[in-house]
Amino acid sequence: MLGSIGRTAFWLLLTLAALGGVGEAAAKDLPVAINFGLMADGKDVGCGAPLANLGVAHLQAKLHEARFYIYGVKLIDAKGIRTPVALTQNEWQYGDVALVDFKDARGGNAPCTESNPAKNARVSGTAPRRAYVGLEFSVGAPVETIIDGKPVSINHSNVETAPPPLDVAGMAWNWQAGRRFLVFEVDPPSPIVKADGSKTKTWTVHLGSTGCKGNPATGEIVSCAHENRFTVTFDRFDPKTQRVEFDLTRLFENSDLLVDKGGAVGCMSGLDDPECPAIFAALGLNLTGADGTAGKQTKPGASPVFKAGLAKLAGGKQ
Repeated sequence: MLGSIGRTAFWLLLTLAALGGVGEAAAKDLPVAINFGLMADGKDVGCGAPLANLGVAHLQAKLHEARFYIYGVKLIDAKGIRTPVALTQNEWQYGDVALVDFKDARGGNAPCTESNPAKNARVSGTAPRRAYVGLEFSVGAPVETIIDGKPVSINHSNVETAPPPLDVAGMAWNWQAGRRFLVFEVDPPSPIVKADGSKTKTWTVHLGSTGCKGNPATGEIVSCAHENRFTVTFDRFDPKTQRVEFDLTRLFENSDLLVDKGGAVGCMSGLDDPECPAIFAALGLNLTGADGTAGKQTKPGASPVFKAGLAKLAGGKQ
């Protein structure tokens, strides 16, 4: 049996062990939730909300589609060190890729509210527990991600057999070209007049890699001349009080939504599409350029359509 000194030492060891366990628990990963918002004319939109003051004609339009992939989410500390966020694996997140979708979760036409939310406006995961001051992420579907320590093709993979959220048919081009990274579609109040005089309903923005070669179905490596991915960096960002906002007004600021002068209706990332220069400038991308700058970001970390805004509190107030 233990003497009094032995018992004291024994309980001291147990206490230290318990404290060590508490310390280990406290040192476990930090939960991270990044909220996204969609804005037009300074107001929250999304779902079926009307869009005011859109394009060069300051039109009232209707949101037809609004979603984009992000990947490589990182938190930034005071020294500028980037720490990856390990995304929670679910129907909206796979590997380090997530799909943000601002359409109505119920399929209706009402504005987004707490009782009628967007399909997915939050990206969640964990990061090592330490102090962070900023946020960084990239827009697009990466060439590959790491799953269970192994590289897995992402952009150029079969949408019919891919796991969610990579199985969304509306976010896929043909297999070789990969996925649409970003899709925004709006219906202006009157039909869009095309270059041949015909009319159509929806003005589209589809961003994805172009100039791609290689057949993934036969195991060939696919390479694209114009990657069209870009990174968004906020040197100061607090997920508890802020959210990431996408500004539709800025996206369409220099676009005429009632006219299409050629190519696909709107901009589908075509180098010779008359509607693409304004859209690419708003995204912060070079549409064309010498010395390999085509499809590259104009200024690292900067995209005019993205900004940090105040998070919404209960009741919809900021």
